[in-house]
Amino acid sequence: MAMKVSLLDAAERLRQEALTVLDPKTQSDLGQFFTPASAASLIASMVVLPDSGHIKILDPGAGTGVLTAALAARIINDYPDLAADFVAVERDDDVVPFLSETLRHIEDSSNGRIRTQLVSADFILETVGLMPKLNLDSSFDVVIQNPPYGKLPVNSAHRKAMRIFGVDAPNLYAAFLTLSLASLKTGGQLVAITPRSFFNGPYFVDFRRHFLKHLGLSRIHVFDSRSTVFSDTGVLQENIIFSGIKNQTRDSVTLSVSESQIDVPRERVVPFSEVVHPGDPHQFIRLATNGEDTKVAEIMLSQPCTLNDLGIEVSTGKVVDFRLRESTFHRPVEGGKPLIYPSNMKSSGVVWPVVSKKPQWFLPADAKAETLLMPSGWYTLVKRFSSKEEKRRIVASIWNPTENPDPVAFENHLNVFHQKGQPLDELLAKGLGVWLNSEVVDKFFRTFSGHTQVNATDIRNMRFPDLETLRSLGAQSLTRAEEPSVKLMELIA
Repeated sequence: MAMKVSLLDAAERLRQEALTVLDPKTQSDLGQFFTPASAASLIASMVVLPDSGHIKILDPGAGTGVLTAALAARIINDYPDLAADFVAVERDDDVVPFLSETLRHIEDSSNGRIRTQLVSADFILETVGLMPKLNLDSSFDVVIQNPPYGKLPVNSAHRKAMRIFGVDAPNLYAAFLTLSLASLKTGGQLVAITPRSFFNGPYFVDFRRHFLKHLGLSRIHVFDSRSTVFSDTGVLQENIIFSGIKNQTRDSVTLSVSESQIDVPRERVVPFSEVVHPGDPHQFIRLATNGEDTKVAEIMLSQPCTLNDLGIEVSTGKVVDFRLRESTFHRPVEGGKPLIYPSNMKSSGVVWPVVSKKPQWFLPADAKAETLLMPSGWYTLVKRFSSKEEKRRIVASIWNPTENPDPVAFENHLNVFHQKGQPLDELLAKGLGVWLNSEVVDKFFRTFSGHTQVNATDIRNMRFPDLETLRSLGAQSLTRAEEPSVKLMELIA
């Protein structure tokens, strides 16, 4: 084990040194978040290695080479009859010297069993599209990676290159995963740590379909804490580690959870159909990491209705305040109507007005602004973004017209439930609030959403009780953000 410690120690020292000299803005622009040694060990442990022979391994966006070092250390210490060629790709000229030093340590430690190649290149542009130089197609047995994070603007060279390749990847890590899949042999293994954000939502739907078509997921690991994996780089994304086999169908998936990268994971094996539900056109990837999550999923999926079945629509609030400054006011104005923000939402219902930095009155400045008002009536509201401090991802509240009978304006950070632009009836609005604030819904939402954003599309894809049940829930007037556990479970059983 001494070699493993010394190799990783050397790689970690180089990573720490790089963090002290690199420009933080450049790192942010490139989406660089270098893998700590403890996380690299966990990621490398998920690679399934043969006992003997010769394999070829790719580390795209290798950074300072900690992931490569972790996997090389496993091979050197635990697989004496296995040889390997590593190809490490890195675009940042300031990082390349650190990577070169890590690779030199690996070769010096391997007694000739491991050869390394450093490729200084833009992995996306020089693999496909505009400047193809790398010939990586279907030649690797393993890809191990911590790809860069960050959005790809629609007209950027990297986004154009991905469209030429045939997959419109909206994010750097999605592009890296797509090209990594292409670089694998059939039966080759992909192991990566990425944000969990691609598991759901419309933003990644095309990528998700391509990803699941070509990769048979074998394991997904999630962390209880959002901040421990990259604690020294300020990353607060909810990260996951996953592994899969190219062009292999999977009947089951191992799901595991740990508080951080150094804790012993809790594991369970579930049918693949629990992770990606058959018939789901959006192919959300769901993580029922314990038996309770599975029970919650069964309850949710057994509900009889979609919002469309109920004749209910959900859409984002119409008012984008910074574009309508001439129509928004911080003090009462004659003819002004209520303007509702997430900060107006309380467990007892929507409170208006409140003391806030946000304007509380809306007086349309022109005919176009007039169309942003919604008719007086009952509405169920859900915050589009929940803070990390809130116990729930889905936070719902009710707009009560008996207290404020005027037409009302809803700001863009709200999801608004309505019926073709018209209000809901009172019991239905309250029943939706009870259902959406329940622990059942919140836990189910967490199985497929790893971020604090609640998209209208995600809500549309959820199942709901029928109208009679929702109105029965509403009749109980349970609008507080606490689970009405017994009564709710009796009604939806």
